[in-house]
Amino acid sequence: MLVGIMGGTFDPIHTGHLIAAERARVEAGLDEVWLMPANVPPHKPNAPKASTQQRWEMVCLAAEGNPFFRPIDIEITKGGVSYSIHTIELLVQAYPDTEFAYIIGADMVQYLPQWHRIDDIVRHIRFIGLARPGYELDMDQIPEHIRSRVKLVPMPQVDISSTIIREERQRSGSVRYLVPEAVNRYLEVNRLYET
Repeated sequence: MLVGIMGGTFDPIHTGHLIAAERARVEAGLDEVWLMPANVPPHKPNAPKASTQQRWEMVCLAAEGNPFFRPIDIEITKGGVSYSIHTIELLVQAYPDTEFAYIIGADMVQYLPQWHRIDDIVRHIRFIGLARPGYELDMDQIPEHIRSRVKLVPMPQVDISSTIIREERQRSGSVRYLVPEAVNRYLEVNRLYET
């Protein structure tokens, strides 16, 4: 089985994440996409606004209705800072018959050589880089042993971000259709990001 891993803070998860996950699934021939909220993201200076439990619950709601999407709480359960290599080692150990591919933006592909223990990472998994319209990536600048483990797939331009959603909620704006309807209801019921 070939599984795409889409990790993120998901503060909150939104339609752009789901479009990216579906595009990666179809274009890369994935059997499933596992949506994996980070416990403590290593490269984000500010803590998530929603609690870990709230972010997990929103991911579960967002995955409903798509039989190819599966929430996975491995980083939350592990605790601590979410470094990719530690997560990958846990996944490979827990699911030895599954091949994994990390789904990342094409803009992140150029930084793969700087990832913590990237040589160990590429021995275990592949990468799917989502190439947005107009973004130029020079794959020749990436070492061959990393480049050979990356598949670029086209991604439509989707200008939705968790920051925009939090800002809209803070000013009492509508985020309907920016997030799945179940997530929209969750935000309203729990009054998330209102202050």
